[in-house]
Amino acid sequence: MFKQFASGARDTVTSALEETRLRGDRRISTEHLFLGLLHDPGSAATRSLGVDLAAARAALGALDHAALAAIGIDVRGIELPAIPGSRKRTPFTSGARAVIERAVKETVRARGKRTTPEHMLLALLDCERPDPAAELMRTLRIDPAAVRDRLSGPAQHPR
Repeated sequence: MFKQFASGARDTVTSALEETRLRGDRRISTEHLFLGLLHDPGSAATRSLGVDLAAARAALGALDHAALAAIGIDVRGIELPAIPGSRKRTPFTSGARAVIERAVKETVRARGKRTTPEHMLLALLDCERPDPAAELMRTLRIDPAAVRDRLSGPAQHPR
């Protein structure tokens, strides 16, 4: 599935897996792919977003706390226990699989040979609420149209 991914896109998926494990989640979802992109602060994808990994992690944590509070669970002051490692392959959610498929389609549309982090970002920008990545981008006040414009600038052609 990832053989046509450029090293940066593979790194994004690997970082998404790391984020999944850090958060104690069982499946790689769209918000993990979004956080995975932010692991490379020098990439065109990250620069076009205008946010860093720490801010995105904090915003995602706040969204989690708000969701739990909405159902009457107060998690303030509760520390997450250590998550035991697993040898099982961590699956992707259907939303994350759809993002990867859209990234590959974006690569073909742009007549590229390898899927890049920028293609991954363009696919993530298509997520709609209540998708976790869409909620996170809304919370971070990321304007998808403005990000697309920045990515399509003269020096930013994803190939």
